[in-house]
Amino acid sequence: MTDSTVHPALWPAPYATGAVEATVTVPGSKSVTNRALVLAALAAEPGWLRRPLRSRDTLLMSAALQAMGVGIEETVSSSTTGGGGEAWRVIPSGLHGPATVDVGNAGTVMRFLPPVAALADGPIRFDGDPRSYERPLGGVIGALRTLGARIDDDDRGALPMTVHGGGALDGGSVRIDASSSSQFVSALLLSAPRFNQGVEVRHVGGRLPSMPHIRMTVDMLRAVGAQVDEPETGGEPDVWRVSHSALLGRDLTIEPDLSNAQPFLAAALVTGGRVTIPDWPERTTQPGDALREIFTEMGGSCELTTTADGTALVFTGSGRIHGIDVDLGEVGELTPGIAAVAALADSPSTLRGVAHLRLHETDRLAALTKEINELGGDVTETEDGLHIRPRPLHGGVFHTYDDHRMATAGSIIGLAVKDVQIENVATTAKTLPDFPRMWAEMLGA
Repeated sequence: MTDSTVHPALWPAPYATGAVEATVTVPGSKSVTNRALVLAALAAEPGWLRRPLRSRDTLLMSAALQAMGVGIEETVSSSTTGGGGEAWRVIPSGLHGPATVDVGNAGTVMRFLPPVAALADGPIRFDGDPRSYERPLGGVIGALRTLGARIDDDDRGALPMTVHGGGALDGGSVRIDASSSSQFVSALLLSAPRFNQGVEVRHVGGRLPSMPHIRMTVDMLRAVGAQVDEPETGGEPDVWRVSHSALLGRDLTIEPDLSNAQPFLAAALVTGGRVTIPDWPERTTQPGDALREIFTEMGGSCELTTTADGTALVFTGSGRIHGIDVDLGEVGELTPGIAAVAALADSPSTLRGVAHLRLHETDRLAALTKEINELGGDVTETEDGLHIRPRPLHGGVFHTYDDHRMATAGSIIGLAVKDVQIENVATTAKTLPDFPRMWAEMLGA
């Protein structure tokens, strides 16, 4: 993982002097890696994760599982499928405490692991960055109590807390409001095969955001042998059922993180250039796949090509950027990068369906509004998103609020606006190690 001391507090965002022409190999998906780690840890036999993402969030997940007794061996092998050669062998073992889990500011760690901890024998304490105390967790805590877990959170419904694992969990039916995070649903589903009665999760709140991430969870559960009934294959609306069963240890190659491809695709759009992303999957549940349609509507064009090594996405900018009116409710994590591109467009944009972003690593709607406006932009928060009226922008400091996607959004603007400085660009190590180096290499710097 990139050392946070490598880059200065204010990083001069590189300015593009011409059209970008580059091939960028994007590291593995954080969302897939952390789900795969949990499923492998709960399996009945060892498994392999090949080309995993090695970043702050995934290393926190790995360390937490190891603290609870799971064996994770890192290897580098020339026989590993694809480039890079890194693989993690996950060896399930009896989960136990006492242990302490540092969640950092990783939603997947703070939400996916309490159900795992409920299966452990002994107390598991959860703590993290100050921002993690403010992020929604009460839905998971309340659901686990309903399912039979004992949790000490001093009635905060938030971190820090201790899960007093009893070695097993009854499971059963639970009602949950997951309108603030789809991770509440995924958290319960991932561990459900190990619950004595499995689980029935019934969402009872408002609109459920980020549905592709729940689809990802369901697909990955089925791939390791779990039985899942869910709405999109004929099940009851807003209800997911997972049966008690043993999970298979699998040999899984992690897809590239398509959401982390966003800034590089945006570079092609902003500069009128062309960027190729190798290993773009033909079929995926990753929200980042929506970039093909969104960025095409904003002025680019894309082609999924077949190469000797697999498939690749070639994205080409036209030299013009158009505004967009789009509902991003299912792909909210793409909002910062889309907002950055929209600030450089030739017409206004409205980004809708993302009120839940106020509860992410930072309040992303407030942060984007403040930072783009301080560079001369005209962004207004709406009830559930942003309205962006392009204006001539100028240089200045773009603050990140310890949010990796704020850092990459500021870098996108810096391609077209001179003298933009990114505060704490090292926060990109959360999911995209070595981003500054990758960005410079893309520009030929």
